[in-house]
Parts: sequence; structure tokens; C-alpha cells
Amino acid sequence: MASARDNRSVNPPRIVVVGAGHVGLYTALRLSKKLNRNRAEVVVIDPVPHMTYQPFLPEAAAGSISPRHAVVPLRRELKKCRIVSGEVIRIEHARKSVTVQPIDGPAYEMEYDHIIVAPGSVSRTLPIPGLSDMGIGLKTIGEAIYLRNHILDRLDVAAATPDEEVRKASLNFVFVGGGFAGIEALAEMQDVVSDALKYYPELDPKEVHFILVEATNRILPEVGPEMGAYAARQLAGRGVDLRLDTRLESCVDGRIVLSDGDTFRAETLVWTAGVKPSPMLEQTDLPRGPRGHVNCLPTLQVASLEGEVWEGAWAAGDCAQVPDLTNPGAWCSPSAQHAVRQAAVLADNIHQVVLGGAPKEYRHKYAGSVAGLGINKGVAHVYGIKLTGYPAWLMHRLYHVSRIPSFNRKVRVLADWVLAFLLKRETVALGQLHHPREEFTEVTPPVSLPASDKVGVGSR
Repeated sequence: MASARDNRSVNPPRIVVVGAGHVGLYTALRLSKKLNRNRAEVVVIDPVPHMTYQPFLPEAAAGSISPRHAVVPLRRELKKCRIVSGEVIRIEHARKSVTVQPIDGPAYEMEYDHIIVAPGSVSRTLPIPGLSDMGIGLKTIGEAIYLRNHILDRLDVAAATPDEEVRKASLNFVFVGGGFAGIEALAEMQDVVSDALKYYPELDPKEVHFILVEATNRILPEVGPEMGAYAARQLAGRGVDLRLDTRLESCVDGRIVLSDGDTFRAETLVWTAGVKPSPMLEQTDLPRGPRGHVNCLPTLQVASLEGEVWEGAWAAGDCAQVPDLTNPGAWCSPSAQHAVRQAAVLADNIHQVVLGGAPKEYRHKYAGSVAGLGINKGVAHVYGIKLTGYPAWLMHRLYHVSRIPSFNRKVRVLADWVLAFLLKRETVALGQLHHPREEFTEVTPPVSLPASDKVGVGSR
């Protein structure tokens, strides 16, 4: 494979950023401001042309904000960086080379001086029968759009079918995982269904069942036991069926089997039971910890398990194992709060190293957490202060709108919220988005190639 490295007589250091999530985008943006093109070339490689602000996925699924406003276009935000739309399929730090598979065309190698490994995480799934066929994740904007359309489509199915079993299965919505993603998605979608039922006189709200399955005995551990218990009481008061200390054992053909012995049918299963490092890390020579994370020092430099620094290799975020200096013996949690702050330290450290300086250690005491429980409802535990209800929900929104990159996106999200407050929620499913060519294909007659053309095509 040919190298993509330029043959210029004098090359500025090349900094390759693998992944454009929270860490990748914030680090590249900060580096591009600190180092001009004569000082360093910053290359960002990601399969999709945008960064997804994942805390807004539940609101995008609920229609509170436009899905386009929950993502940040890379080329608009990173004007001083080189954007490569492709996937890194191998990292060989011994040669300081990455292998890139572009969205089209052959793979090629790219050399680098520094590499930032930040491909993020993927859903941590389990070998549960039927899960791969039925489960819906919530890690991408596509999944958020699909979840919204799927749930609203189930209401149409339930309202139209004469089959009682199909009706019941359509109105059972199962969410697995009691962390931020699962609880916020469940609460938002319950609000959506509640609003939509006003237009379905055929359906009785008592027929709708939201079921939360959580393997531990608590939800929202990030906000502490007291606020987690409050959230559980609020959800139970809204009719959510909480199944704590319960595991999903099977979901083949929509037949849900739980470890508490209950069995029922459902057509919706949302899986948010944790994350794990990107599988891409398996195709690298970087040192990794017991759970598959890239091993790092507090300076965010990649290091062997014995502590030897791998010069020029850096990592942070969900895929990295970074010591938490404020809690000796622990690792920084895989949260957006750490990712954004690590990105700033990471960019500053690389800037210092490029200029001949020394990196500093990342140290951040966890400030707390906020979680939305649907419109005007939330919980918060920040700097020792505990809030519930509307104040917590308002803090949740203010925090996240302040965190999403770019002024453009902040304005658009605020505008969405204002319009949602003034106007009624849109509760229409756009399921055709997922199969846009189906109708066209059905009405287009097939055409068989003449024998002579078939020979000609095959002989080329």
C-alpha cells in the first residue's frame, strides 16, 4: 500500500485524530486554534461527517429538537483541519502508521507524528437469544430517528389491528438499562406516546405499558442513591413498570422472557445496558487494560501496563483507561463530563510537546450529574446540591446547551425548545425514511439484459 505522507522537504508534525466524538472534535478544535498549519497538520478521521452530541439523543428521539441540531458538522466546525471520511482499520504505532479505509476506494496507509486514539464506545450487548434481531440501541442519531418512528408506528398498528395479541404487543415498550440513556429515553418517549394518544380515540392509555428492566437494584447511580430513588418513585407514579434486580433472558420473535419468571410479547425493545470500547482497538498494537481500554497515564499519554510512555500516542474518553487522581485506585468514568475536560488537557499537552514543553496531568473532581425525566421533570446532584422537578430539568437543559459545540448549534437547539414550548408536539411517524426506495422499486418493472450485453459485461 502506498503511503499518504507528503514528500515535502520540510513537513510540520502530523497529528492524526481517530474518531470525532466528544474527545476527537474538542481536541482537534482546540489544537487547530493553538497550532497553525505551519506548526502542525491536524487530520481527523471518522466514518461519519459529524459529531453526535449523545446527551441530546433522547430529546431528538422525542422530537423536542431537530435531529440535525443534535449533530455538529465536522467540516463547518473544523475549518483548519483536514477531514477524512473513512474508518481506521489498523494502527501500527511501532511504525507510526494508520491504515485508513475511505468510504469508497482502496485502503491506504497514513504516517503520523502524534496520534489521538478516540474512537469512543459501542453498545455493550450480551449473547441473549433474539437481541440482535429485535433490539434498538441509542448511540447514534440514526437510532434516535428510528426509535421515534418505530414507537409512533406501533400506535398506528395497535389502532388498526383487530388482533388483540398484536395490539398488546404493539403497546408494550421495553427498555433495558437504568443508566442515563435508558431512563432519559424511556421518560421522553413516554411523554411522546402520552401526547400522541390524544389523536387515537381507538386506544385506551391504560393499554400502554412501559417496562424498565435493570439488572441491579437501583437506577441512575450517577446522581446518587437518594436522587435515584426519587427518579424511581416518579417513574413508578407515572405508570412505568420497574423491574429491578431483573435480567432479560430472551426476546426471540418478540417474546420477552425475564429472569423474574415473567413472559409477555412486545414489539419494542430498547437496549441501553452499558457501553464497551470500540472494537477497532483490537486492530492496534497499543497496550490495553483488562476491559479492553487503551492504557493511559494521567497525562493522557498511552503507556504500557508497567508505566512506560509510548511517545506520540495519546488517548482519552470512553476508549481510554485514565487514572482518576481525585479517587486513587479508580479510573475516570466514561462520561461526557470527563471527555470534554480531558480533550482540553489533551490538546494543551500535545501543544506543549510540539513546542518542546512537558505535558500536565489530568485532574478533575466529578462535579455531579443531571438527568431529564421528560418535559419539566428531572433530577440533579451537582456540587452537593440536590434538585428535583422543574429546577433540575432546567439545569439539565442549560448544562447541555452550554456544552454542545458551536454557537450555531446552541441557537438552533434553543429555537427548537422555544417552538416546542409554543406549539404542540409533532407526533407523526416518518417510517418511510428507513426504506426510501421501496415504493419506487415496487412500481418499476424489472428489465433483463440481452444475452449479448450479459456476455459483454462479464468479459470486461
